[in-house]
Amino acid sequence: MERLFFLLGAVFALLAVGLGAFGAHALRDRLPADLLAVFETGVRYHFYHALGLLAVAYAANRWPVGQTTAAGWLFVAGIVLFSGSLYLLAITGTRWLGAITPFGGLAFLAGWAALIWAAAPRG
Repeated sequence: MERLFFLLGAVFALLAVGLGAFGAHALRDRLPADLLAVFETGVRYHFYHALGLLAVAYAANRWPVGQTTAAGWLFVAGIVLFSGSLYLLAITGTRWLGAITPFGGLAFLAGWAALIWAAAPRG
């Protein structure tokens, strides 16, 4: 699992950098400031959790418990739901997509809690 999460972390980091550049260059003159800020928030959390996936890969090697796997998949879900909904909201202006965003935030929180649990001393 550690190789998969490392790979996903690297892929998501690559995408975050690309999307950040897209937002800074292609969207800057096309989106109002409030929607550009929404897009940038999506990129920021996307990148943080791509790095989190790299931490999960390390943790899965160091402490191979189910919580590390759960943390990895929760981070993936969080990136898709949180950042994905913010990207779509910013680009389309469809405000109801904001209702999906908190589910991604909850996935991020649950992922960090699972990683804490995985690293907590036992016994």
